[in-house]
Amino acid sequence: MEFKTRNMPAQKRIALIAHDNMKAEMLEWAEQHRATLREQVLCATGTTGHLLRSRLNLEVTCLISGPLGGDQQIGALITDQQLDMMVFFWDPFEPLPHDPDVKALLRVAAVWNIAVACNRASADFMLHSPLMNQALEHRIPDYDTYLAKRK
Repeated sequence: MEFKTRNMPAQKRIALIAHDNMKAEMLEWAEQHRATLREQVLCATGTTGHLLRSRLNLEVTCLISGPLGGDQQIGALITDQQLDMMVFFWDPFEPLPHDPDVKALLRVAAVWNIAVACNRASADFMLHSPLMNQALEHRIPDYDTYLAKRK
């Protein structure tokens, strides 16, 4: 696969996802970082988005619940280069009936080189990075070249 660079905007587009046992952790983390999150463009899966909107008064585009297809919606936004970062608090102790969806989402995030935080510590590091509020060039797959070679 060949690569090209993409300009990531200074205002980041962030997906927020939390499994059921991690929603309280996500709300607590988001409340701690509310000022920073308000400056970004946020989207979230189902209940997580509604909780962030109603309890913290954050502007969030709410997708459908993860197990009902919200994970795929987030993945589609990533492949369309509409997201720059993902904060995904998943529960490592809970078996997931939609585990293939979760793995596919994490794979797509890795392929398209977006920043991913899977716990509070990594999410804190991401939001406190000096790169958080500045435009940034980063490497992504050159899908156009890939398609041209397949013809």
